Amino acid sequence: MPADSSPAGVPSGHGAAPGVRASDADRDRVLDVLRAAAGDGRLTADEFNERMEAALSSRTLGELATLTADLGTGPGGSGRPAVQAENTVRLTQRGGSVGRVGRWVVPRRFKLQLRWCGVTLDFTDAVITHDTLHIDMKMRGGSLTLVTKPGIEVNADSLKARWSHIMVGPSADPGAPAVLHVQLAGRVRYAKIEARQPGQPARSPKSN
Repeated sequence: MPADSSPAGVPSGHGAAPGVRASDADRDRVLDVLRAAAGDGRLTADEFNERMEAALSSRTLGELATLTADLGTGPGGSGRPAVQAENTVRLTQRGGSVGRVGRWVVPRRFKLQLRWCGVTLDFTDAVITHDTLHIDMKMRGGSLTLVTKPGIEVNADSLKARWSHIMVGPSADPGAPAVLHVQLAGRVRYAKIEARQPGQPARSPKSN
């Protein structure tokens, strides 16, 4: 008889003792439950980060079960994330400023069409439900500031920039488990692109 699944998404029943080694699929199911709990407010951002790191380093089903024992399936009992990320968010603006701060759900893709506009994407308290964010840019003038945290990696290798300052470097905490990969692509001119953590001093710009 196949093993049942517990409400937290970790296999249970005969043949799934707590000491059994966990697979990558077991860890992924627990991460889904943790993301859902963070999305509907049952876990704070700090609690989510702590439990996510513990899940990634867990070796047995018992260790995984302790991370979700107080969460169950959440409202509705479906076991699926309560918050669904949008596939694509488009930001089109000329002048002024726009952004996402506080508690917001990270989409799978941003499409930015901007002229002389300042954009801030603050991931400090954002709800992250997947591992990659694509940011497609068509930008002339202005700035894009990414406020990151340990585990968020920003890559600008596919970004074509002219007369711009690109200040994107390695994570400030390279030992932190990867939470989100941000991929920048498209074309920018006369722009400033910066990725920094809260409280991190600005770096000297380099022209591209």
